Amino acid sequence: MNNIPRFQVIDRRAALDAGQPSVLKLPNDADPMTLAGELAGVERIELHFPHFTDGRAYSQAYLLRRRLRFTGDLRATGDVQVDQLLQMARTGFSSAVLNDGLNPTEAARHLEQFSGFYQRDVTVDSLPLVAARALNPGSTSD
Repeated sequence: MNNIPRFQVIDRRAALDAGQPSVLKLPNDADPMTLAGELAGVERIELHFPHFTDGRAYSQAYLLRRRLRFTGDLRATGDVQVDQLLQMARTGFSSAVLNDGLNPTEAARHLEQFSGFYQRDVTVDSLPLVAARALNPGSTSD
């Protein structure tokens, strides 16, 4: 199994009131590979979405988790919409600060819509649905 924390949806006001652990804020045009060897002691990395159509932070999250093996909190900030949460979780984010006016409890329900996927993701060690079914033909769980 992995050591990556479960995904959290955070209200923007709560994020502003929280204490700041060792946090690194990475602009979405920065190359995370330049941080190799410099992540010791960093508890959280905040990746910024300047606009919901700008997906560069997804690639940054993937690189931080897969290649740099960062196991701390990867937090999405900026223009974070409910529609993005599932993809954020699958590419390595562990938390997201929602836009104002969005309900964190309602948003968290979107993460539970699908019980499995046809592709692997960065954070889950389980097999994709097709491979899992091939290994266990009697299984009907999706």
